[in-house]
Amino acid sequence: MPISNLDPALIAILCAEILGFVAFARDKQKAKAGLWRTPEATLLMFGLIGGLGAWMAQHLLRHKTRKEPFRTQFGLVVVLHLILLAAGAAWIIL
Repeated sequence: MPISNLDPALIAILCAEILGFVAFARDKQKAKAGLWRTPEATLLMFGLIGGLGAWMAQHLLRHKTRKEPFRTQFGLVVVLHLILLAAGAAWIIL
C-alpha cells in the first residue's frame, strides 16, 4: 500500500499530542512528589506543539486548571494549536 502525504503528517501529529500529554503528566507527578517543576513557559510550548494532548492531560489529571494567568494563556495556545492544525490540514489536502 503506498504511503500518502497525509500518513507522515498524521503520525507526527499523534506523536506531538502524546508528547504534550506526557509533559503535563510528568509535571503533575513532579508536583505531587515535591520535585523541581517544569517551567510554565515550557508547558506552554508543549501546548503549542501537542495542544489537544496537553489539554486532555490538564483536565484528566486536574493539573494547573485553576492557576491564572497560566490557564488563560494555555487556552489561547491550544486555540492557536488548533488553528495551525487546521491550516496544515488545508495545505496538505489542497
